[in-house]
Amino acid sequence: MANLKAIRDRIKSVKNTKKITEAMRLVAAAKVRRAQEQITATRPFADNLAKVLYSLQNRLRFEDVNLPLLMQREVKCVGLLVITGDRGLCGGYNTNVIL
Repeated sequence: MANLKAIRDRIKSVKNTKKITEAMRLVAAAKVRRAQEQITATRPFADNLAKVLYSLQNRLRFEDVNLPLLMQREVKCVGLLVITGDRGLCGGYNTNVIL
């Protein structure tokens, strides 16, 4: 049977672990919120870029221009770019992204 000091030390250890875990959760939530704000801030730029490219494509349809990037062709191979994390507690994230 554990003595009273060992039980108190274990309770203190669990409380400290709980505090650290909560702090890590708050930091992660703040990082996610900041990333979402950055993505939202880039949407107007992406929308304007898409408008410019579509209008350019429409203008070039009426002219006799031979541009390789605008030609439609059969897809022979597809490449994927996978971005994973390399810091902190990102093991679960990396596993889900790669699978």
